[in-house]
Amino acid sequence: MNKGDTPLLQVRNFSLNFKIEKTEINVLEDISFDVQEGQIVGLVGESGCGKSVTSLACMRLLPQNAMPPAPHSEIVLDGDDLLKKTNKEMIHYRGKHVSMIFQEPMTSLNPVYSIASQLTEMFKLHTDMTKKEAFDAAVKSLADVAIPNPEKVMRQFPHELSGGMRQRVMIAMATSLNPKLLIADEPTTALDVTIQAQILDLLCDLKNKHNTSILLITHDLGVVAEVCEYVIVMYAGHIVEEGSVYDIFENPSHPYTIGLLKSLPELNEKESRLYNIKGSVPTPTDFPQGCRFAPRCEYSTSACTVEVPRFTVINETQKARCIRLGAEHIINGR
Repeated sequence: MNKGDTPLLQVRNFSLNFKIEKTEINVLEDISFDVQEGQIVGLVGESGCGKSVTSLACMRLLPQNAMPPAPHSEIVLDGDDLLKKTNKEMIHYRGKHVSMIFQEPMTSLNPVYSIASQLTEMFKLHTDMTKKEAFDAAVKSLADVAIPNPEKVMRQFPHELSGGMRQRVMIAMATSLNPKLLIADEPTTALDVTIQAQILDLLCDLKNKHNTSILLITHDLGVVAEVCEYVIVMYAGHIVEEGSVYDIFENPSHPYTIGLLKSLPELNEKESRLYNIKGSVPTPTDFPQGCRFAPRCEYSTSACTVEVPRFTVINETQKARCIRLGAEHIINGR
């Protein structure tokens, strides 16, 4: 059981390589973070930073070309080291203890099976329910995510539902057994603003009702500001900054975090040109030496290309990787 202040999820020193042809490519290096019980943590960064790979690692759903994690790596959920579990054990562990809402429900839901077939499977796999009991439980799970007329939806197929309805079905499927940890990978990306707000409200309700911990993967800082309590900023397979949502938005300290926040449009600056970080995220085959953000950083010096910066503690809840962290023009870079 989770006791005291021990985090529900502890990722420690997680490093991962992919094998491409005969070459091993580093995609994640020394990833460490916590998710407390009942906490919503945002994992943010541009596409290609390693957010989704990190979330898949926590589910033990990595692609076949993923090499075994480094020996010192740990992913511990409520006392269970997931990296030590067999594939068979993980089949029964997923859904019951940790679940995931994938980015695009249309590709995650099987188009040839009804919602009933896919939703009742969770109860059949993890419980001793009869077919009727599993059906009734699935109907209730749809009702719990505010789907109108859930009995009708159970008879429908994914293509008959709107994007927002499909996302709700995915949330119902992921939360039907009240897992301790819910991982949501860009759950609002393909939805319009109104539906996005409804989905976010739904996630917050689930967290409040069941004390569910949520790891929210997103590139949308507006979403992070609205629902998250703690934020982890990733860049090119590294965590470059982390802190409370207040720390990140009021005192961003890594140049990458500052750049992300400066890129947000402001309503009172209609005539100004929108800020953008120069360049793009490097691919794992082309990660630079030293600080991986250095080629795009307006504050970088030759020293930044020597070695990966260590974390500098800024306050009790915030730390960042930058050798020039104490420079006033970076701290006040916004």
